[in-house]
Amino acid sequence: MAALAALAVTGVLAVVLPTSSASAESCAAAWSSTAVYTGGMTASDNGHNWYAQWWTQNERPGTAAVWTDKGACGGTTPPSGTCDHPNWAAGTWYPAGSIVRFTDGGYYIAVHENPGYDPVISHWYWDPYTCGGTTPPTDPPTSGFVVSEAQFQQMFPNRNPFYTYSGLTAALSAYPGFAKTGGDTVRRQEAAAFLANVNHETGGLVHIVEQNTANYPHYCDASQPYGCPAGQAAYYGRGPIQLSWNFNYKAAGDALGINLLGNPYLVQNDAAVAWKTALWYWNTQNGPGTMTAHNAMVNGHGFGQTIRSINGGLECDGRNPAQVQSRINAYQSFTQILGTTPGNNLSC
Repeated sequence: MAALAALAVTGVLAVVLPTSSASAESCAAAWSSTAVYTGGMTASDNGHNWYAQWWTQNERPGTAAVWTDKGACGGTTPPSGTCDHPNWAAGTWYPAGSIVRFTDGGYYIAVHENPGYDPVISHWYWDPYTCGGTTPPTDPPTSGFVVSEAQFQQMFPNRNPFYTYSGLTAALSAYPGFAKTGGDTVRRQEAAAFLANVNHETGGLVHIVEQNTANYPHYCDASQPYGCPAGQAAYYGRGPIQLSWNFNYKAAGDALGINLLGNPYLVQNDAAVAWKTALWYWNTQNGPGTMTAHNAMVNGHGFGQTIRSINGGLECDGRNPAQVQSRINAYQSFTQILGTTPGNNLSC
């Protein structure tokens, strides 16, 4: 037993007990979504202290590699026993700090007020919460993609079964820089921008092929030395970004190592091939713009420049403003689902 230290204070015997060396570290200043953190700075969040390894871009501690968990702080311990928090209910307004029990059996705390968003999908609004010794389950691995399968389903609730999530993740290896360049915010913004344009081009991932069949014979540029070996009417729009024209099928096929000029039907029959053609255009083609859509997002030019790269000749500079707004609306919705902000320069 440790000895007691006795001090005489104005004739009164004061007994000082030794402090425990096992007490938890005090909490640093609470993490703020509006603060800028550089390497070496610390912040507390969800009962832990966190160390910033480099400059952050609004990444919340525990959601990105930039933060290192330094352990529990504040001397508190997780609650034990039976939890009596209410079951989550869609459509119910939850102020920040609300704790709910979700259908997966886990508990979640609202870090931002919301009108009953799904805690498993809307990570920006909810954090996992330890209650009664339970830990909420996590999403299954998604090959490092910033969009989970649950979030993909939320974005495209009426999608054609052809457009599978597994087809998309299988296609990512063709362009490893896609949605993996820059900080967590940039990666999520690029994924949202890509999927928002895809949403517009396909009517919510409903259409696999171009709906106006009268256009089909127009997509053969016979002046090309390779011509149109699959037939004059074979190079109509297909896939997530509606790849069209024989020269685009030739260029995409050459880049991907697939004979799409000879067999353009692969784009409407193989989900992974379809997604790869969309990623090919996104990452390598300027289109009517001055940069690729990928470069527009990772270099801070904004969502508007992705519209210009895809269909700027028909939609930008005041043409078809309703079409532009349709793309912007989808982008804003998808960034919200992914728990990030849309950034600036949304229109073209």
